[in-house]
Amino acid sequence: MASHDFDVLIVGSGLAGLSAALHLAPTHRVAVITKRQLNDGASAWAQGGIAAVLAEGDSFGAHVDDTLVAGAGLCDLAATRFVVENAPEAIAWLQQLGVPFSLEDGALHLTREGGHSARRIVHATDATGAAVQRTLIEVVRATPGITLFEQHTLVDLITARKLGAKGADRCLGLYALDEATDEVLTFRAPQTILATGGAGKVYLYTTNPDTATGDGIAAAWRAGCRVANLEFIQFHPTCLYHPHAKSFLITEAVRGEGGLLKLPAAAGGTRFMPQHDERAELAPRDVVARAIDYEMKRHGLDCVHLDISHQSPAFLQEHFPNILARCAELGIDITKEPIPVVPAAHYTCGGVLTDLAGRTDLPGLFAIGETACTGLHGANRLASNSLVECMVFARAAAQAIAAAPAAELPALPQWDDSRVTDADECVVISHNWDELRRFMWDYVGIVRTNKRLDRAAHRITLLQAEIQEFYAHFHVTRDLLELRNLVQVADLIVRSAQMRRESRGLHYSRDYPELAAPAAPTILVPPVLR
Repeated sequence: MASHDFDVLIVGSGLAGLSAALHLAPTHRVAVITKRQLNDGASAWAQGGIAAVLAEGDSFGAHVDDTLVAGAGLCDLAATRFVVENAPEAIAWLQQLGVPFSLEDGALHLTREGGHSARRIVHATDATGAAVQRTLIEVVRATPGITLFEQHTLVDLITARKLGAKGADRCLGLYALDEATDEVLTFRAPQTILATGGAGKVYLYTTNPDTATGDGIAAAWRAGCRVANLEFIQFHPTCLYHPHAKSFLITEAVRGEGGLLKLPAAAGGTRFMPQHDERAELAPRDVVARAIDYEMKRHGLDCVHLDISHQSPAFLQEHFPNILARCAELGIDITKEPIPVVPAAHYTCGGVLTDLAGRTDLPGLFAIGETACTGLHGANRLASNSLVECMVFARAAAQAIAAAPAAELPALPQWDDSRVTDADECVVISHNWDELRRFMWDYVGIVRTNKRLDRAAHRITLLQAEIQEFYAHFHVTRDLLELRNLVQVADLIVRSAQMRRESRGLHYSRDYPELAAPAAPTILVPPVLR
């Protein structure tokens, strides 16, 4: 079977991947490869909005400063300025495509979120990501030059080194599992973009969709790319706590519009954030998440309450219609009662190390969006900086690819599974997945210790050996591929956390509660580069 040949392969169909595809389509043959359907990634779940300096009195300098403060000394200044200064153009591009942003008196309505010193969040009520994705998907499906491969799961990248080719290493393409035929297909292209999102599913409780299994981070690491800052996992402070509400996020904007965090009535019913930070409910997410974690452990609680009932029903219907409706489905009337919430793994601040064009260490391979570590987020992502990062770096990567010289590629070997068999113990995969997510939650969560990290590392070593045996001897499935990637990313998260002997941003260690100087990123180098 011949390979599928394209100019650019894009793995992932979130905002980063689809934006890059649209920028490249006029001049390149583009393949978008996604393991579910186009709309099944995390971008569609984003509620709050997109940060950009658009209001009178706001400034690029203020947005940069807010980002640097949230990032706890680890943001890259050049990357931060690059994103902030290109954010308004990115919003204008989305408007041109027809994204239905919320308006007020004919102008974009701007809301405010935790950590921001001004109103600069462009949004579409409380379902911004969904509105953006719907628009982009419609445009992508109608754009010549883009070929879509849905239900195709990345197996691994193909590199010159892996093929034993002489000369410099580079990315040549990838293997992907076609769910419809259960065959592994070969894709060849001189340029590949990883836009596969984060790794929230490595934790038991997460706001992420089931697709967030760290596929791009793991594949890039195996291909020889450095990763950075993976100890910084952002736990969103307010995920709806309800047995039937899987991964439902309560946006930061609820607190931005006056929502108050309180203890349940049985624990006194009092507001607690002012005792933890002078910014109270508008403190950055890491501060709020640790405060909630502290109060829950202190009082033995399953959750805390987020109360926005002092706002009028009309206000709530206008600003938070989806939250209002979802809570109502579960018997919670947010116009009269508080919302039960808990922290949950939300965003992977680290990832594959890139430059300002999204280039990785491997020529021919780019990483953008949550898969990448550009330096923007530092030790903690500022609210609503993620979607704009996707768009800015998608455009930058597309421009770099357009300027890249032509590359001659060798023929690629087909996937060989002639010596593997169908697994007769598939239940082991689901059990390993469950075990991994539980001990990562227990040992590598909001508050960490050396002993907890050591325990996690030991368990990961055992799991890796078992999973690699499965991968080597059995026919690959999506579940097996995702588990292989998750355990690899878990290993990188733990190793990064063990290297950081301080508490900074999203990484809080009881053994090292103080800040260390100077601030430095955590960079892991794969064995092939050593």
